[in-house]
Amino acid sequence: MRRTALLAASAALVAGVLAWPADAAPSSFVHPGVTVSKGQLDFTRSKVNSGAQPWKGAFDRMMASKYADLNRTPEPRAVVECGSYSNPNHGCTDEREDAIAAYTQALAWYITRDERHARKAIELMDAWSAVIRDHTNSNAPLQTGWAGSSWPKAAEIIKYTYTGTWANSGRFAIMLRDVYLPEVINGSNSNGNWELSMMEAAVGISVFLEDKASYDRAMAKFRTRTAAYVYLASDGELPKTVPSQNLNTREKIVKYWQGQTTFVDGLSQETCRDFTHTGYGLSAVSHVAETSRIQGQDLYGTDVGERLRHGLGFHAKYQLGAAAPGWLCGGSLKLGLGPVSEVGHNALANRLGHTMTNTETLTVRGRPAGSNNLFVAWETLSHGDNPA
Repeated sequence: MRRTALLAASAALVAGVLAWPADAAPSSFVHPGVTVSKGQLDFTRSKVNSGAQPWKGAFDRMMASKYADLNRTPEPRAVVECGSYSNPNHGCTDEREDAIAAYTQALAWYITRDERHARKAIELMDAWSAVIRDHTNSNAPLQTGWAGSSWPKAAEIIKYTYTGTWANSGRFAIMLRDVYLPEVINGSNSNGNWELSMMEAAVGISVFLEDKASYDRAMAKFRTRTAAYVYLASDGELPKTVPSQNLNTREKIVKYWQGQTTFVDGLSQETCRDFTHTGYGLSAVSHVAETSRIQGQDLYGTDVGERLRHGLGFHAKYQLGAAAPGWLCGGSLKLGLGPVSEVGHNALANRLGHTMTNTETLTVRGRPAGSNNLFVAWETLSHGDNPA
């Protein structure tokens, strides 16, 4: 009996280990570890300093941008009010672009070791952490997601690589915990790019705060939303759904998928809306997957990677000029995918060896990738053909 009990206990233990979620928070967080790692930063720095392409050209483009300006003046607000399509726009652009600027300055610091860039990144982060208290109006969750995706990327680089002091780093952490995280952690039942960007912010903030509970919660929402955002044939006749949305009939699902009735590998919930918003969603998927990889998991090896691979390839084909068949969005597409393919292409094609011809062609054609001025910035520089 004792042997039977021991065998049962061992089997339960093994089952528990095997059932441990692949996307759970690590036992200890890796820093810098939001979208870009120290190894990736070191690779980028070595390539830029040796004048190698495409990294030197990508660096030059970044340094010529308004975000790298050492004379930039931050424009913080206590309350950022963003309506639909940023109308009204009371601090929306300022917040997003100051956050991108902080990340840009952090990258510039790491590559050049010019402390003026680190101090400018700190100035931008300190200005906002001293003032902001809330986001309001209908676009508040998305706005918080976009800005909240860039802030921790900047903060991770500065906190863990800058050799000077950042006296107000604690106040910045409080800002992320009290102003940003509550706005994004509960997710959204709007179009899928909203919740994906919000979970990108929540995951990045959780890494910076070393908050395992929030990391796990955000990752669980991310996995559910990603499965409901990009279709795979293995999903069955209809796309997967987010339970809280109660999309429990074919009619409701088709309406949510912009009227699309034929589902194929890589199709997105927003493909028939436009490629720009679809690009936001795919980019957020790649960023979260990259952060999870740095933190010791491999979401690229799960359905997340498969959905990202097919999603990028499907949309790249039409972005490159292929004619839309009649069954796809009535034969009419609104293109404009944006600079969103470097991270996914590098992970899936270069690192894992998947053939991604259309994605590679589009990625190389778009180099050096710039910024979408929302939450994507300089990804040829940070992730283009980066083996780290």
